[in-house]
Amino acid sequence: MMNRSDTQLQEFIQFAYEKATAVKTRFDQAGLTPNDIRGMADLVKIPVFPKDHLIQLQQAHPPFGGMVTVPREQVTHIFFSPGPIYEPAPAPDEVNWEISLEALRLSGFRPGEIVLNCFSYHLVPAGFLFDGAFTRMGCTVVPGGIGNSELQIKMAYDLQATGYAGTPSFLLSLLEKAKEQGIQLAIDHAIVSAEPLLPPMRAAIEAFGVKIGNAYATAEFGILALNTSGGLAFQLFAEPLVEVVDPDTGQPVGPGEAGEIVVTNFSHIYPLIRIGTGDMAVNVDPNPGHSAQAERGIILVGRSGDAVKVRGMFVHPNQLGFAARQVPGVLKVQGVVTQPENKDHFVVRAELAEGVECTAVTIPLQEMVKNLCRVRVDEVECLPPGGLGENVAGMVDGRVWAQ
Repeated sequence: MMNRSDTQLQEFIQFAYEKATAVKTRFDQAGLTPNDIRGMADLVKIPVFPKDHLIQLQQAHPPFGGMVTVPREQVTHIFFSPGPIYEPAPAPDEVNWEISLEALRLSGFRPGEIVLNCFSYHLVPAGFLFDGAFTRMGCTVVPGGIGNSELQIKMAYDLQATGYAGTPSFLLSLLEKAKEQGIQLAIDHAIVSAEPLLPPMRAAIEAFGVKIGNAYATAEFGILALNTSGGLAFQLFAEPLVEVVDPDTGQPVGPGEAGEIVVTNFSHIYPLIRIGTGDMAVNVDPNPGHSAQAERGIILVGRSGDAVKVRGMFVHPNQLGFAARQVPGVLKVQGVVTQPENKDHFVVRAELAEGVECTAVTIPLQEMVKNLCRVRVDEVECLPPGGLGENVAGMVDGRVWAQ
């Protein structure tokens, strides 16, 4: 799988500008022409377009907001995302099936096997995407969709399905219910997506002898990255083009820094250029400035709306919580940033287990947050069990931005 060249990007930008009215409007408003984008390094000139803005575009210019380059009659499927956002399917001949096939191979799938596909076929593209990849690999697909767990167990057992695709929680539910019924399913590998795969759930699934590929995917762009090791990092595929950028500036963040995931595809039906997904990630780049995309990784840390910038660095509650879990005795944390004397002051409020002394966790917690969130903690405030209460915000911005 090759990364796209600067020339291919330039040709794609020119095509999108000429054929998609919304792309032309966006460039014109930014004072740009296609000639300003000579290669990958010039992408940062294009302002990031938040995914949520697609809703307003489509409401103003239904059904696709001027983002589609062909007449509606040439669109084979229309999918739905919350908003609502209507997503036109790409043409079959422009789907990069090799990305999906590589994700399946890395997750343990092989030609000739029977696969239970429990991604939804209803309204959303996931079921179709994986179905198309499995059939192209040479697998036999059981289109289970969602729900009907008793029937799904029977089908998987009767047909001796060895592979599964769907959400991790539904897979675990099937495995546990089958065990309760004394049924031994043959499923020993799976590709999961659409919800977080937290370590306890992964461990519970793997206890049934199932190898897991955890895919990061979106409705617009398909599979972007995969994790098969059980660690935090997802390995990016060669395309679509993924950037991790500062949500305020649109500029790429450095290695180890958190930013928003911004994606550009190369679709000649639905050209999406620097679309802000709203997902936050830590950029993992082994060779800054020189790594091919397929050598880079991301660590997902949540949604951009939950992140707070502290001394120029975005800190997400998931990042902070992960750092805290590395320190024995810390049950829960909350970050609070204020600005006395016009300087950010970052306090971590830590709920401690019974009998744990504040002095025992203060320095380890400060060091862990600095290492993982790349922000210095000015103060640790220790609280007894239950001191933070239920459903508290993970990050609180106490700065006064306007009088």
